[in-house]
Amino acid sequence: QVQVVESGGGLVQPGGSLRLSCTSSGSIYSINAMGWYRQAPGKQRELVAAINSGGSTTYADSVKGRFTISGLNTENTIYLQLNSLKSEDTAVYYCYADFLDEPGDDYRGDLTYWGQGTQVTVSA
Repeated sequence: QVQVVESGGGLVQPGGSLRLSCTSSGSIYSINAMGWYRQAPGKQRELVAAINSGGSTTYADSVKGRFTISGLNTENTIYLQLNSLKSEDTAVYYCYADFLDEPGDDYRGDLTYWGQGTQVTVSA
């Protein structure tokens, strides 16, 4: 079994900061990448930021310079630092882990698992 667990969401005023965490565990041979998507009411899920096993990062244009993704060096944990938050950042933030299954008779290859989501609300 594999688990992807997020934490750190909440209510914050515009201009404020939050830090999200995400840990993946279980039958994981090696992590390829982890990252964050978000989905606001009535909108499609969009990529926010991602980091791969080599440390390369990618960001949505809307969050560049405000959000920072880190981690995935010694542990299967990533962090998303959200600064200068705006009302339009309000969404459910979902973490994902892209990884190779552990070798075995039921090897499933490259898999992607998702967390349950954490709410981020930016409001005065």
